[in-house]
Amino acid sequence: MSNNDTCKLEILQGVAYAPLFLLGLLLNIAILRAMAVNRCSWTDTHVYMLNLAVADVSLVLFLPFRVLDAFLCLSKTPLCTFLISVHYVNMYTSILTSAAISVHRCLAVSFPMRVRSWRWKKGAAAGVCLFIWTLVAGLCVVYSRSNRPEKLWTCYERRKDDALPPDFLAVLVVFGFVVPLLIVAFCSGRTVYVLWKEKDASAERRTIIGIVSANTIVFVFCYTPVHVCFLINYLVEPPADWRSASISAPRGRERRLSALQTQQQPQPP
Repeated sequence: MSNNDTCKLEILQGVAYAPLFLLGLLLNIAILRAMAVNRCSWTDTHVYMLNLAVADVSLVLFLPFRVLDAFLCLSKTPLCTFLISVHYVNMYTSILTSAAISVHRCLAVSFPMRVRSWRWKKGAAAGVCLFIWTLVAGLCVVYSRSNRPEKLWTCYERRKDDALPPDFLAVLVVFGFVVPLLIVAFCSGRTVYVLWKEKDASAERRTIIGIVSANTIVFVFCYTPVHVCFLINYLVEPPADWRSASISAPRGRERRLSALQTQQQPQPP
């Protein structure tokens, strides 16, 4: 590690990430421990929840590098490419798993008797989670060249004059966000509609409606700004003095939002 002449120390950012690391680590360890203790009563929903927790832990464990970067300015090395890939893996694993949970919840509410008759539901859920990890990790490997050290301005920030490749941007925005967002919106809307039209408006049903609505709002709040930033960075021509602007501006706004995802866990119905 050495000081980077393109980087400005950001003490406040480092101070902010330190408690986020501790809080995220403790919360996710508590979640994993609780799930391990009750593993005998697991359902397919718990498999999806475990997948989200593992994805969050994968991000939390690497937050100390961001703290170090804020205080010491990490040199631009292949480690930076790997750290950026970790953020991508966490974010898109969480997005796709949230979409899978929405589909699962919608089917369970819309066709309760048929879903209960299905066998190997936990195995199917595990297969879906494995597919998500394989897909996201594979895409990160394929497009890792887009975040090589020579394309970075600092360890966690790309050069403003070198936009993401259009095909990579399309994968991130369209297939990584827009399609899952439509799935979440449709499935959540369908779930709320089915529960709302039931004559038995029990407290449990009202609670499920509140949870589904809250999860949808959190999904939009966490992931929309990230992808809006991706589009803006691609469509807007960088200013001539982008180098000085990059140093003075807060770095990695979209990844600070993604770090908050470590606190977001969609609740089971």
